[in-house]
Amino acid sequence: MRNLYLRNVPDAVMDRLERMSRAEGMSLNAMAIRVDNAALMATLPDTGIASEDIVADVDAGRRWSP
Repeated sequence: MRNLYLRNVPDAVMDRLERMSRAEGMSLNAMAIRVDNAALMATLPDTGIASEDIVADVDAGRRWSP
């Protein structure tokens, strides 16, 4: 399994993840990958980047070309 490190996570998001992980009896790491992503994302500041652009960039990065 690979690792994922997050930096510059807003305090409010960390606080919420910590509360949720305690309530579920899960580690913070487990909660971070299981969390209701749509609800969590709604708490983040607006970056002005359209989600469609993000998805397109991620998809382009996943394409394999020899």
